[in-house]
Amino acid sequence: MTDWSERIGATAAGENRATFETPTPARQALDGTVVTPLVHLGILEVAGADAERFLQGQTSAQMSLADGDFAPLTCFCGTKGRMLANAQVLRVAEDCYWLLMQRSLLEPLKAHLEKFAVFYKANMQVRDDLAPVGLTGHDAPALLEARLDIEPPHVWHQRQHDERLVVRHPGPRPRLIILLPITDLEESWQTLTQQATPVGNEVWCLQDIQAGLGWLSASQQDSYLPQMINWEALGGISFKKGCYTGQEVVARAHFRGQVKKRLVRLTLEGSVLPAVGSELLDAEGKRQGEVFAAERDAYDQVELLAVMTTKEVAEPLTVDGVRCQRQRLPYALERLDPEELATRKG
Repeated sequence: MTDWSERIGATAAGENRATFETPTPARQALDGTVVTPLVHLGILEVAGADAERFLQGQTSAQMSLADGDFAPLTCFCGTKGRMLANAQVLRVAEDCYWLLMQRSLLEPLKAHLEKFAVFYKANMQVRDDLAPVGLTGHDAPALLEARLDIEPPHVWHQRQHDERLVVRHPGPRPRLIILLPITDLEESWQTLTQQATPVGNEVWCLQDIQAGLGWLSASQQDSYLPQMINWEALGGISFKKGCYTGQEVVARAHFRGQVKKRLVRLTLEGSVLPAVGSELLDAEGKRQGEVFAAERDAYDQVELLAVMTTKEVAEPLTVDGVRCQRQRLPYALERLDPEELATRKG
């Protein structure tokens, strides 16, 4: 996998982290407009005459909704309905789709899908020649238009301009992902940093947590039904489409109310980051869930997502012996059909 972040002066801090030698003050990262190398994300391209038909049979998205404007969320499941990856579907040409997802899942998902792709006119490749860059802040949409001449899309929609593609994600502040050819990265980065401050990608990952967005990593494959990370509440599952791998289990869990775990937001009282998978214990010391993702915020407080039981539990909850408090999710825990979401422009 190409380490393109070095081209813009970033330093790798582990496989999925990029930082800068001069850290940005926490409040500036919180209040200002910032730009960050999203080295934890990547693109799997699926192209060919049968690309849409092939993906229709493998993914929870209704592929006809991915029309070059709306860019739906989706997930890929095994036969038991457990997720192998979750992603966003971008249509970039008539017979070409990009799957935006966690970088660690690109090769595993490609290997899984290749078992089925042999029956279709569809080819897959990891797009190492693309660099995802995040632009965040209240002035981010205006900056995108002024500096890169791209009209900002609505949330969960896309906009294409020449070889650049932009998608917009929800969050506490406007958030845009710019997918750039690596050959165009340095010039575009210099243009953006005239008005946006470079920050490490932990800022983006924190805002995913605040948005209640759980992105699966390789260590979490085959562990959760999509509903366990609230994917149907985010419009990531079409219950109106036909069959796809794992669909029967996913639909049965929904219609029979058999989802016994859910993604929740928590804050820890300490500043030590718990590891993904750390146990979430109730007041009686019983395991009620596990940490899905965790990051520090601007005040050095730990915010996290955890998958935990939907039953009432004895509180306070703890992780690694540290107490945590529940926080509200920014969306309702109810089904949101992507067919409805595609029509929203705000």
